[in-house]
Amino acid sequence: MARFSFFERVDISEVAKQANLASYTPEIALEGLVTGVDNLRTDVYLSPRFAEMARAHIARLIVQYGNVEDLVQEDPLVRVPQPRVSNFVGRAQGPPQPIPAKPLDSGAEFKRGLVELQLSALNQAKAQGNIAIDLLARVAVLKMLRNELAAQFLQVLERCRAKLKSYEGPRTSPKGIELRDRFLKLQVAKKIVLRKAGQDLFETLREVEKESLLRMRRSLFGDVSTGTYELFLNRLLFTDDGRDDYLNAEQYVMLGNYERDPDRFQLMLEIATGFLQALELTNGSDADSAIDGLLSVPENAQELVGSGVPEDGTPRGKGQRALLVAWLQELERADVIAHVIASYEVSPLLGEYSPLINPQQLKNALISRTERKRVEQLLDEHGKVSPEKLQAAVKRVEAYGGADRAKFAGRFLSDFMRYHRDLRRLEALNSASDSVNVIANEKLRELSSINSTLYEFLLPEEQKPAEDKVIDHIILKADIRDSTMLTRTLYERGLNPASYFSLNFYEPINKLLPKYGASKVFIEGDAVILAMFEREGEQNFGVARTCMLAREMIDVVRGYNEQSQKSGLPVLELGLGICYQDSPPMYLMDGSSRIMISKALNESDRLSSCSKGARKYLANAGSLFNVFSFQTVDDADTAGIPEEFLLRYNIGGIHINAAAFTKLQQEISLETRDVLLPMLWGQERVRLYSGLVPLGSGVFHPIVVREARVAHIDARDFAVKDWTDRKYYEVCANTAVYDLVRAAARSGSTS
Repeated sequence: MARFSFFERVDISEVAKQANLASYTPEIALEGLVTGVDNLRTDVYLSPRFAEMARAHIARLIVQYGNVEDLVQEDPLVRVPQPRVSNFVGRAQGPPQPIPAKPLDSGAEFKRGLVELQLSALNQAKAQGNIAIDLLARVAVLKMLRNELAAQFLQVLERCRAKLKSYEGPRTSPKGIELRDRFLKLQVAKKIVLRKAGQDLFETLREVEKESLLRMRRSLFGDVSTGTYELFLNRLLFTDDGRDDYLNAEQYVMLGNYERDPDRFQLMLEIATGFLQALELTNGSDADSAIDGLLSVPENAQELVGSGVPEDGTPRGKGQRALLVAWLQELERADVIAHVIASYEVSPLLGEYSPLINPQQLKNALISRTERKRVEQLLDEHGKVSPEKLQAAVKRVEAYGGADRAKFAGRFLSDFMRYHRDLRRLEALNSASDSVNVIANEKLRELSSINSTLYEFLLPEEQKPAEDKVIDHIILKADIRDSTMLTRTLYERGLNPASYFSLNFYEPINKLLPKYGASKVFIEGDAVILAMFEREGEQNFGVARTCMLAREMIDVVRGYNEQSQKSGLPVLELGLGICYQDSPPMYLMDGSSRIMISKALNESDRLSSCSKGARKYLANAGSLFNVFSFQTVDDADTAGIPEEFLLRYNIGGIHINAAAFTKLQQEISLETRDVLLPMLWGQERVRLYSGLVPLGSGVFHPIVVREARVAHIDARDFAVKDWTDRKYYEVCANTAVYDLVRAAARSGSTS
């Protein structure tokens, strides 16, 4: 039994065991990577252009937060000395360059470069089928940014010193005195300046993740390694050891730093660990690591103590209240509850009293009369800062009763767990960083490259042109239904069929081709055949983009049909077929013209077709779907029946072959859902695959594919006999299907 069993005769350990607790151990698994030339670390070469963007942006941030803009501006009358400062890989740099008075927006340029570099890394990871390559790029970029923070601070100092030399002489001007004073303040405020610059970088990293990388990664890999990427959204990323009074006060809770402080992190960790151990939540040889895992989940604080405000009207709330009292007593027994309360009360005071007063000294002044007298004396010496807010905070700390102290205790447990989790995440990231060698030396780069141990992450303009070698291709055929009858109808009404087809079909489609990188193979009277080529060394999402082109073609024709109906004109009905072939096409030469030869041409023709019998039977079916395949021939070996013997329905639909669907699964992540829907012969369980297709510039379009089995039917009345093992695939064009999938995703349903 736990040592706490006192609140309303509740066994605290039994109450704790009813809580739904989770455990978490952060880690970054850089698996499947080759070791670099030192046989210890993984070699990475980052874009030189991006590195320059980063240096310029970080220097800007340091200048801005250090308030030394005029000390580093270019001055043509000042001869700048040329000290050599080593950068993060030991390469000697030239003289520190003055910063122009009106620079370009280094932040926007840096952010753009960061997006392009990390999207390039994602594409490399997808091409090689290893998400660890993207994680490697993330770690390398972070390592470079951390090192540049320190390096650029030194560079800014050198620029300031160079500028100050111009004011040296027998008599120092008032301007020189003022600049030297600010230079000295910059040196003293180094930690503050680096913290502000680091938090600025963190915000940019977070924006890039949310605006661009998250959706692209989900499109390529699904939700794999989602927890790992959370390690890169850690407020402590740009701190030396995760301990910064200002950052902790703002984002977590400000713990003690001095050896004599009873609320140092390690001591508070021992108190929290002892509390959980007393609840008998773990046992065995790995109990310590299990406790550490529990402390890395902030939500556990809500489960255990209601984060300080449990609902007393419920049995669960009463149990949490008992645990909260036990936790408060632990803090009181260790004589740290006053320090916990002071940690929260000092946070609003930092803006007014720091850096004049050290944050820890200010916190201790809230609970120690001796320390308070020292602080008040310092404030009195400066004369410009009133001690009123400090005194008001002291009164609040002294006035807090049991209920308030319990709230602070519960809040502290939650904040401490968040801080503990982020410290562990920082440790995992530092460990991964130690295993990465960011190379900027050309000789090392060449050595690693020729040994095939180098991972390069470059901006698009720095990458070598891809070989113009086609490795596979996709054919899309769009067929207009009943074109002969449509032409006759137009003629009978005195209208021009050629201009009608051109304005409502061919010209709108021509406008879409550059957007998707598709090309025309040839045009028939009532159909158009398009091709998408994938080349060696490129990541094109060929099938996914072709499917999106097909959907947009249907949407465009649907829009023109609405206009035609309003004008009393006939409408166009399409059937689209998409075929993927895992090889380049062949060509015949007709004079100077090339004629494509590809089995995908014939198959796309079959997939885009629609039999009259199927159309007649399904004309008023009212289905959510637009593509169906039937078998009418009786044969024991249904798989041996040729494709041309299948009966097809395709009105406003997109029919893709099995090879295209397999390729689509390789290009993007598809989530599977089985949904019960009304179909041709009553309710059926329909299998749907959904995902996101990246179209560039942060644009993603949803895609839903239906997988179905070919029905064996009686051709006379379309009555189903049985179901064959043969499957067919439809890219859904009905918006109602997409609404259904979105609703299922929101509800978390997969069936």
